[in-house]
Amino acid sequence: MTNTLHRYGSADSFNDDFIVFAIPARGINDANAVEKQRRFLEIARKHNPVNIGDASHGALFQSSKNLNPAVHWRRKEQRDLESVVNCVSCPTTVSAVFDNADDTVAFVKELKQADLGLSINISASLDKAQECARRAGLERHSVEYSLGFIGQTDRIADRQVLEIATMCGHGMLSFSFVRKLLEWVKQGRRSPEQASVTLARFCSCGIFNPTRACRLLEEAKKHS
Repeated sequence: MTNTLHRYGSADSFNDDFIVFAIPARGINDANAVEKQRRFLEIARKHNPVNIGDASHGALFQSSKNLNPAVHWRRKEQRDLESVVNCVSCPTTVSAVFDNADDTVAFVKELKQADLGLSINISASLDKAQECARRAGLERHSVEYSLGFIGQTDRIADRQVLEIATMCGHGMLSFSFVRKLLEWVKQGRRSPEQASVTLARFCSCGIFNPTRACRLLEEAKKHS
C-alpha cells in the first residue's frame, strides 16, 4: 500500500507525474538501508527530479520554523538536494518525483544496474508505469490501484481542489488552503509557480509534484 495511490484526476492528468520510491522491509532487508537509500537519492538527482524526499526528515521543499504570515512569500527559493541526501539517517521511505517518462526510465535503468536490494515502486497511471518498466528492461510483477472515493461524494471538495490536495498522500494539504491559493492565482495575486512551491512545502515526504501543480493552477486560471 502506498499513499501515492490517493492522487485524483483523469489518466491524461498524470502525463507529467511519475513517482519512484524505495522502501526497506523491517528486519528483512533493512541492514545498510541508510547507505542504500542515500544511493537511491544520489542516482535520482542526476535525472532531473522535480522533488525528492525522505519520509522521516523532509523533502526538497522545506517548511519554515519562522512562523509569520509573510514567510512563504519572502524567502529564497533555494533547493538543496545535497541536504536531503545527507539527512537520511534511518531506514525509511525515500522518493523521487519526475515530470516526464524519459527521465523516469533513465532513473529506473540506473537503479536496475545499482541493484540496491530494496523494494522499488513506480507510481503513475497504469499504462505509463507499465511503459516505464518495460523501457527500463523490467516486467511489472504486481499492481496496486485506488478504487477512488466512495460514499457521500457530494461532501468532498471539487475537482480542482482534489487534483492538487491529493498529491500529498498524508493529507497535509487542507482543502481550504488549496482553495485559497487557487483563488489567489485566479485573481493574479500569486503566480502558479509561487503557489505550487508554497504547497510543496507542506508535503514533508516529498511526493508532491510542483510541475503538475503549476500546470493545474495555470489551467484553473485560464478557465476562471
